[in-house]
Amino acid sequence: MSRSGRGERGSATLEAVLVVPAFCLFLGLVIALGRIEVARQHVDAAAAEAARSGSLARDAASATSRATAAAQATLASHQLDCQPARVEVDAAGFAVPVGTPASLQATVTCQVILSDIELPGLPGSLIITRQASSPLDVFRGRR
Repeated sequence: MSRSGRGERGSATLEAVLVVPAFCLFLGLVIALGRIEVARQHVDAAAAEAARSGSLARDAASATSRATAAAQATLASHQLDCQPARVEVDAAGFAVPVGTPASLQATVTCQVILSDIELPGLPGSLIITRQASSPLDVFRGRR
């Protein structure tokens, strides 16, 4: 009986040596994927808010400034630190005559820093780009 007990000596240590690093890698991967998904949701919300806010303007210039401000405010309220945040607004719909359907499109690009998650093979940063559009009021005056 004492022989079978001796054959298993050190097996718990060996299991810990193999399982603990694998668990730490898995946990790091879950954290990284969670951070990426949350960042995508926030950038998507910023693009939607930019498109909606810009579509309420009366001309292309004010639509661009309103959309940019709305996107940056949304990113700031979600405490997403983009390095840097870029907002592009396609306000060509303001050139369409009143009575014709048109829309405003906003594209938000954010570079999310992942270097603080020390995981082998994980890039130091990830660029996330999201686009949203919002219709312009068909019967509202445009300049």
